[in-house]
Amino acid sequence: MYLDHNELVYISLGVIFAIILPILVPPFLSAIANSPLGKHWDITLSSILAGVSLFMAAHVTELDLAFARWFDSLKWEALGAVGQILIAILAVWVAWRQNQISESLTGQQNVITQQQTIDSYFQGISDLVLDPQGQLEDWPLERAIAQARTAALLGGCDADGRAKIIRFLSSANLLTPLKRDGLLGRPILDGTGGYVVDLANGVRVVNLGMMLANRDICNTDLRNADLSGANLIKANFVNCDLTGANLVGAILAKANLRGTDLSRIKLFYGKLETASPRDRQNLPNFETGEYTGAVVEDADFSKAIDLSEETRQYLCAWCGKKSRKTIPGGCEDVSNRLGR
Repeated sequence: MYLDHNELVYISLGVIFAIILPILVPPFLSAIANSPLGKHWDITLSSILAGVSLFMAAHVTELDLAFARWFDSLKWEALGAVGQILIAILAVWVAWRQNQISESLTGQQNVITQQQTIDSYFQGISDLVLDPQGQLEDWPLERAIAQARTAALLGGCDADGRAKIIRFLSSANLLTPLKRDGLLGRPILDGTGGYVVDLANGVRVVNLGMMLANRDICNTDLRNADLSGANLIKANFVNCDLTGANLVGAILAKANLRGTDLSRIKLFYGKLETASPRDRQNLPNFETGEYTGAVVEDADFSKAIDLSEETRQYLCAWCGKKSRKTIPGGCEDVSNRLGR
């Protein structure tokens, strides 16, 4: 008995399927079972049944024929023009997003670069002013180099970078006037692990001078920072945390201190009754407080928080007529000792 061509093909296909189906079906079913469709089989089955139902309803109501006629009547040339316009709009949007991402990456890279620069500055200053035993040993040339580095870096950093530098210098007592010996000019140890402070004749390792004048330092943490004697004219301290900061003798004229935390700040030495702002023509008296205080004329203290009573009275007395209106708590009970 002979088999014709078609029968031979069918028998061959049957044999092939009998061999491969037991091999392929189990992993295929396992893959479906582990897929989102298999894990949520109820949703999958419901979606399939809903699709079949919609297709049957469209066929019974002849909506499929109406859709086919509408589809055939479309003016594809007009739709092509609209598509080109949409593609152009999409291209513009993609370019805008790429520009945004590029700016974001550039900003992140700038932050990383700035932090690396600041870290190098910290190490460089430490190597410059410390001896091998870790004691402060700053010669005049070394102080000049340290000051030049600080000025250059403060001028190129953002507000956060400036705050980090100030906190570092303050914590290391590099902004504090230190007493020096009469021969070598080295700082004198105080016997308790620190150095003797000399307010009248001491020398700072880094003198901020005008490095922060008219600079932006807003929204930063400057707690316990030593800014004594610094020229901070027109500086922006908005929303800064100046808790415990030393501002004795600092020039805060026309500075913006809106919303700053001024708790425990130090503005002068001596007694409130005799304290007065620094003066070029008069030497400071650190016992009575005369000419030791911060210059606060025309500074803005609106919404400043945690002012002590002593701080409020000093500010009211010496900030001038314009700034008295910005002092939290008012200045009605304090006379204007500045006279203008």
